[in-house]
Amino acid sequence: MNLYDLARGLHILAVIAWMAGLLFLPRLYAYDAEQADKPEPLNTEMRTLLRLWQGRMLKIILHPAMGLSLIFGLWLIHLDVQARGAAFLAEPWMVAKLIGVVLLLGWHFYLVAERKKILAGTSVRTSKFWRMTNEVPFVLAIVMVLSVTTEWTF
Repeated sequence: MNLYDLARGLHILAVIAWMAGLLFLPRLYAYDAEQADKPEPLNTEMRTLLRLWQGRMLKIILHPAMGLSLIFGLWLIHLDVQARGAAFLAEPWMVAKLIGVVLLLGWHFYLVAERKKILAGTSVRTSKFWRMTNEVPFVLAIVMVLSVTTEWTF
């Protein structure tokens, strides 16, 4: 086994965990938003549980997986620069991948900011919003994975 294969495998595993969290957390937000229409005390009990799960999802899965995805991704870039030089960073496929990473990071931190609003009771997002945006990370993943696996150019 060489270092590149190890880095790539660890990166893929970390990204899978990060994507799982990015896809599931908006569902928890949707379920939380639906509780506003439920009678007391049912909605309070469910919201407490949902918010516990949201916090655990962020602390135990999302934040560590994001950090590991970035670390292993930077390791891959380092190994690639050593093997073929830095010019590949300007290739269209790599630019698309890096833009995707920035957008995923933006979505991640948007979800963190929105949780603070949910906890403060100031979130205006509806269940419908969360269900509609739930697939954003997957669409980005499609573009990123196909860019890296095909290394397309103009």
